[in-house]
Amino acid sequence: MTATAHHESKAKILDAALHVIRAKGYTATRIEDVCEAAGLTKGSFFHHFKSKEDLALQAADHFGAMAERIFATAPYQNVTDPLDRLLGYVDFRRAILQGDLPNYTCLLGTMVQEVYDTHPAIRAACERNISAHADRVAAIVAEAKNRYAPDAPWDPESLALFTQAVIQGAFVLAKAKHGNAVAAESLTHLRRYLETQFNRNSDKGD
Repeated sequence: MTATAHHESKAKILDAALHVIRAKGYTATRIEDVCEAAGLTKGSFFHHFKSKEDLALQAADHFGAMAERIFATAPYQNVTDPLDRLLGYVDFRRAILQGDLPNYTCLLGTMVQEVYDTHPAIRAACERNISAHADRVAAIVAEAKNRYAPDAPWDPESLALFTQAVIQGAFVLAKAKHGNAVAAESLTHLRRYLETQFNRNSDKGD
């Protein structure tokens, strides 16, 4: 197998894992399910991964990297005003609630809810990737706070984590109600809440 073919077959398995685990959950997912979705054999699977847990660990990082690419090129990144950029982030999260549930729910949240106590390595991988994304949101929040709410009693990191708590909760509700409408409305409420935490009249400028 050439290096290119090796990389492509591993990427196929990881991409398949993102979909299957989001659809079935980690515990119910079988290696056979992932192989079938990838169109590859179990022999190919074990060429790349030692076990289902090894797959989950690498899938967490694969999902995190995929999300980073998507958000790095999202329209809100080009917005100059930090508060509008933060609100644009929420708008973007709402806009990508499209397609079937496994297409827009979070692999990290799905896995960590199941395995936080039974698979500490997977929990740690999920936490690392969730926190990395929250840190990028916190950087935007910090800019907006400095400009529009310098005396606010909260810190940017806590507000950024709160946005992730709402988003993950919205995914849970979407699964419970089997549709994205409730998730979209939750993000609309999140946007409204964020607006209350900043005062455009206190604009300190750049």
